[in-house]
Amino acid sequence: MNDKIVFLFDVDNTLLDNDRVTQDLRTFLEKEVGGERAGHYWEIFENLRRELGYADYLGALQRYRIAFPYDSHVLAVSTYLVNYHFANRLFPNSLDVLEHCKKFGKVVILTDGDVVFQPRKIERSGLFEAVEANILIYIHKELELRDVERRYPADHYVLVDDKLRILTAIKKIWQEKVTTIFPRQGHYAFDEKEIAKYPNADITIERIGDLLSFNKNQLTLCPPN
Repeated sequence: MNDKIVFLFDVDNTLLDNDRVTQDLRTFLEKEVGGERAGHYWEIFENLRRELGYADYLGALQRYRIAFPYDSHVLAVSTYLVNYHFANRLFPNSLDVLEHCKKFGKVVILTDGDVVFQPRKIERSGLFEAVEANILIYIHKELELRDVERRYPADHYVLVDDKLRILTAIKKIWQEKVTTIFPRQGHYAFDEKEIAKYPNADITIERIGDLLSFNKNQLTLCPPN
């Protein structure tokens, strides 16, 4: 049986300030291994991001270890990442927004990422509990919409994501079956060159908390009753 509405929320820079997480890691890395080796880590990280299509902090750390097998600080960095206090990096009102949307339909996390660190981030941030374990993690979520529909069938979807590229790709497939919402948060949302490549989302907001003022009809682009 279909749910009438399913809300699909991205995590990084949508519900959680991942730019702050990255900056915290930069600071910790430079303190632990020094600026030069920290630079090597981020070079590995960016190469791996291009290769995989998503950020893989632990995968980059594993490759860093291969490059510097006798750097004992790598264990401290691993511990730092695994035990990071992600709950402190949720955007204001993120959890309130999820509860607000639950009034209108099922709420699901839809994100890209690896199979270790991304679930850990979702669990430690409190998002796992907030969405009642409704979690989908893919390598390229825009290519997995048939699986999304199979797992969470709905008459209408509301997709909230900080990347216009993702919103555009999914809108092209689902068309009127989806409302796309673009929160202007994080570095992707302010990359004007990247933004210029894509049409506007159905709804643009300045911060995730703005959704608290939206009602069901506004979220689904339906005229008032």
